[in-house]
Amino acid sequence: MTGKGVVSFQKEVTDANDPVGTGRERPVTVPVMVGEPARLGPDDSTLIGRSLTAAEEFAAVFDRHASAVHRYIARRIGTASADDLTAETFLIAFRQRQRYDLSQPNARPWLYGIATNLLHRYRRTEVRHYRALARTGVDPVTEPDADRVVARVAAGAASRRLAAVLAKLPAGERDVLLLVAHEELDYADVARALDVPVSTVRSRLHSARKRLRAALADLDPRAPEGA
Repeated sequence: MTGKGVVSFQKEVTDANDPVGTGRERPVTVPVMVGEPARLGPDDSTLIGRSLTAAEEFAAVFDRHASAVHRYIARRIGTASADDLTAETFLIAFRQRQRYDLSQPNARPWLYGIATNLLHRYRRTEVRHYRALARTGVDPVTEPDADRVVARVAAGAASRRLAAVLAKLPAGERDVLLLVAHEELDYADVARALDVPVSTVRSRLHSARKRLRAALADLDPRAPEGA
C-alpha cells in the first residue's frame, strides 16, 4: 500500500520463460513501490531463483529494495530523475536475473551496482547537484544517520564543503565513498556492486577520504588519519 509521499512506478517487463507453455512471451506487470521496504519472507537469492520460472516472484525484490535504491539515486542526482532511473534499475535487474549469483542472499549490492552504472550517464547532472548543494547546503534526501562523514562535522558549512569535494572527486572514488558512507556497504559488497577487486575499493576509498580530510580538517580536527 502506498503511503503519504511515496512514489510508485509501474513498468511492463517480458518473461521469456513462458511458464504457461504458450510458445509466446508473456507480459508481466511488476509494481515498484518506493516506501518502506519489506523485511520478512525468503532471502533475495531464493526469490530470484524462483523468478526464473515464476516471474511474479521478483516483485518481492522490488518491494524490499526500491526505497533504498531510490534514495541512493536521489541523493546523487536529485529527485527529478530518480523515479525513472529507479524503475530502469529494476527493469535491468529483472532482465538480467539469470546472471545473479544465487550464493549471495542479499541483492542490494547487485542493485546498487546496476544503479551506479546507470548514474554514469548522469555525471554532469550529479556534479551540478553537488555544486548546488555546496551553494545552498540543502540535501533533498536528508536523513539523520545517512552519512558518517557529515555526522562528524558541523552541519552547515561542512555539508556545503563536503558537497564541493564530492563534485570534484573522480567518479570511481565518489562511487566507493557513497556506497560505504551513505549505503553502509562493507568493502566486499562494494567490490561486488562495482565489479572491482577489494583492493581497488580500499585504494579509492583511501584517496577519497584523504581529499575529504584535507577539505574538512579545520572543521573536524579529530578526523582519523587512516583509511
